[in-house]
Amino acid sequence: MEQKNQFRTAGFGGFHRQDVLDYIERTAKEQAEKQAELTRSLEDAQSDLRGQAAKFASLELELDKAKQELEETNAARAAAEAERDALSQQLAQVLEDGQSVEQLKEQLEEARRQAEGYLRLKSDYAEIELDARQRASSQLSQARRQAEEIIAQKGARDLHLMTASGDLHVRVTRKGRVMATRSAAMNRAVKVQPHDRVKKTPLTSFDSAAFLRVTGLADGEGKIRASMRGKYDQVNEFLKVVEEVVKDAGGGASAQPFTVVDCGCGKAYLTLALYFHLTQGLGFQNVCVVGVDRRPDVIAAAVKMAEQLDVADRVRFIQSDLASCGLPELSRPLDAPASTPLSRVDMVISLHACDTATDEALAKGVEWKARYILSAPCCQHELQKTVGASANTAFAGVLRHGILRERLCDILTDAFRAMILRILGFKTQVVEFVSPDATARNVLLRAEYGVKPGQGATVAEYLNLRDFWHVTPWLETRLAKMLEKHLTRYE
Repeated sequence: MEQKNQFRTAGFGGFHRQDVLDYIERTAKEQAEKQAELTRSLEDAQSDLRGQAAKFASLELELDKAKQELEETNAARAAAEAERDALSQQLAQVLEDGQSVEQLKEQLEEARRQAEGYLRLKSDYAEIELDARQRASSQLSQARRQAEEIIAQKGARDLHLMTASGDLHVRVTRKGRVMATRSAAMNRAVKVQPHDRVKKTPLTSFDSAAFLRVTGLADGEGKIRASMRGKYDQVNEFLKVVEEVVKDAGGGASAQPFTVVDCGCGKAYLTLALYFHLTQGLGFQNVCVVGVDRRPDVIAAAVKMAEQLDVADRVRFIQSDLASCGLPELSRPLDAPASTPLSRVDMVISLHACDTATDEALAKGVEWKARYILSAPCCQHELQKTVGASANTAFAGVLRHGILRERLCDILTDAFRAMILRILGFKTQVVEFVSPDATARNVLLRAEYGVKPGQGATVAEYLNLRDFWHVTPWLETRLAKMLEKHLTRYE
């Protein structure tokens, strides 16, 4: 009764106990389901919270990245503004200097052309490299075939192949047996020799490219012009004689001035070549070369070439007649004032000075007391005027023909010149200094002072030849005062 009243108080009056229990059980289940649903809702909320936190972290990273990009943009903007200011300053400077917009456009166009040229050069280089590889592969295949052909030949033979990585020796016996031996592995440098041997000449003993180009002996590519090959050979062979002379005398070791005068220098091929060969080829430290010629146009061209080669202070040219040119006129082109005359001349040269100009050059060498005289005579006409009917009748058949008469007088003139130099104390040789293919005037008088003047045998030889032909050489007349004391004793 009491329990029933409790159910009634709780609002369950009139229900059976089982119904109440079922009700309680349902209520518990509902509460449990609500609890589970709340738990799931809480977990979902926590998951959403974690997702929001991740999104917030991602947003923070994006914000940092945006800040960094903004800083970089600001830095780039500042650099661009600085570059713009610099360009503005340059433009202002250009405008102050007077450059126009057209000039700037031309400069930009030139820069563009240079860039295009560089790209073309790069492309050409790639093509050349590919072509070289293809040629090397072809040559290797060809060499392999040739080696196989040699081995396949009949008869005993030995083959020796040398490479950078090792040597191979192949011996084939008479019965055709092939025996090959290899050396140990090597790592040696290979020097590729040119197919044609490079001829060593004075003008190849130093960097003569600028000289050859400025003088016109070579073209723009450095190749000797066909029309100048003869002159090129003449200059080379003349320099060889100079080299022999000064080396025999121990030249080049001293710092004392070495002065050379080129009498009748012409277009100055030899004058300039001699200076460069002495200084760059032979190591002379203090060289002075003076070219003398009477033609103003030739001297002007020679001076221009010396300036282009930057040797105008060491190689000078004087417009003067050789006969009136003395030491006072040959001012020293070194550190001394221009008015200071040369104290001495060490060498006098002349290459193909016409007729008596060669005699004048020889006379100047004697009067200036030069140690060396090198002269390649040109045409000889003076003696031909005097050799005639008064000559020995035994030579009538020779003198009748103009070409034979000319050549005979050439020989006599050079012989008289050599004898006169010997009488005056010069050890003299008459030599052929260049091939006749280069020039028909290939005789050279090579004289060096150093023997006793007026030796009886030398004077007697000269007088006998002179009196035989009944002539007086022009050089004897020119040096009459110096020869008089030696000749009068024997006449």
